Amino acid sequence: AVDDDKKKRNLRVHGVRVAGTSEDIIELVERFGIEQIVVAIPSASINDRKRIYSICTQTTCQLRTLPNVRELKLDEINDIALRDVNVADLLGREEVVLNTRLVSGYIAGKTILVTGGAGSIGSELCRQMCPVAPARIVVFDMWENDAYLLKRSIQEQYDDIDVQVEIGNICDESRLRDVFEKYHPAAVFHAAAHKHVPLMEMCPREAIQNNIFGTLNTVRLAHEFGVARFIFISTDKAVNPPNIMGATKRLCEMIVQDMATKSDSTKYVAVRFGNVLGSRGSVIPLFKKQIAKGGPITVTHPDIVRYFMTIPEAAQLVIQAGSLARGGEIFVLDMGKPVRIVDLAKNLIRLSGYSEDDIEIKFTGLRPGEKMYEELLNEGEINPKQIFPKIHIGIADNSKIDRVYDFIEKFEDYSEQELHDELIDIANKKK
Repeated sequence: AVDDDKKKRNLRVHGVRVAGTSEDIIELVERFGIEQIVVAIPSASINDRKRIYSICTQTTCQLRTLPNVRELKLDEINDIALRDVNVADLLGREEVVLNTRLVSGYIAGKTILVTGGAGSIGSELCRQMCPVAPARIVVFDMWENDAYLLKRSIQEQYDDIDVQVEIGNICDESRLRDVFEKYHPAAVFHAAAHKHVPLMEMCPREAIQNNIFGTLNTVRLAHEFGVARFIFISTDKAVNPPNIMGATKRLCEMIVQDMATKSDSTKYVAVRFGNVLGSRGSVIPLFKKQIAKGGPITVTHPDIVRYFMTIPEAAQLVIQAGSLARGGEIFVLDMGKPVRIVDLAKNLIRLSGYSEDDIEIKFTGLRPGEKMYEELLNEGEINPKQIFPKIHIGIADNSKIDRVYDFIEKFEDYSEQELHDELIDIANKKK
């Protein structure tokens, strides 16, 4: 055992001698041939835990820790099992606690529609709002299997919440209209989108039709059916976008901002954040598969950085931002410090019980449309004051909105190159 309280040195806890402090971990691992380290310090600060994990990852030991008490069900409290330390633990972000009092006003007892509800973010939005007791959650998605499994998992834990699955595409305005007409949702979380940057470079028309036209359908129907709140899920890739995906998201933000000025029934807002750990499109599942095959891990560039947060954290902050909506805001989630992708890869190698001698890291070059770093706000959009813990409010320019609607009107007439050039030009700050 080790403990950073030096007064405990050489004392015995349940018969186990305290052999040193966290600074002695590497030496003790070598001396005693230790194969597993259990980090059991629930009261330690985030910085202390990050420091200790950093020391532990310099060994080849398996790292385990206690689960967060908030993750446990009531019947598990007296039978707590250890879990593996994961990349999210190494990032060391402060835990988010949803202020249910603030969000209950627009969720409790209401019908909530989540487009893209079976996806990584959409499904987590559904799960995280359950403790606030919505009367009904409507999951709208194209992927029937994932939507069905989500419905089952929610109803196993919350049998008093009515979960309805509606299969459809946001580009199909008549199908979407049927759903709005059937349920008359009080709030809409619009998470449906194509998000893969290189693939959307290859398929720009599909990206525009799904992301922009699909959002326009959803935004207009929210107004027509008197939805109280509309929360659009955006991305840090909407800032100065050199790529199709980010540019479509920026134009969607502009549409949301514009509708906020036109609707007296609906509060429209957008929420920007960076990458989420463990989502289908994130690097973590890919890295894990590559490690399982013995490598190599592929990283585009040694200096590429990204912002990261966990899926539950992102979902809770999006729900919280919805409670702060007054109409037209672009909320920006505090993503902490950017993380080098190569460091993420190295940590995952160590957490998997290997060294960098065992698993090669191969640099493959930036992909089409990919940036070296992402930004959460343009210069001039930045309001450094947090209006709620981890939530900033951005002031985004919407002077190009007429060009947005003109672009939509002429969409079929553009060549693919014209489509790309006009979209990128509208989405970027320079006029």
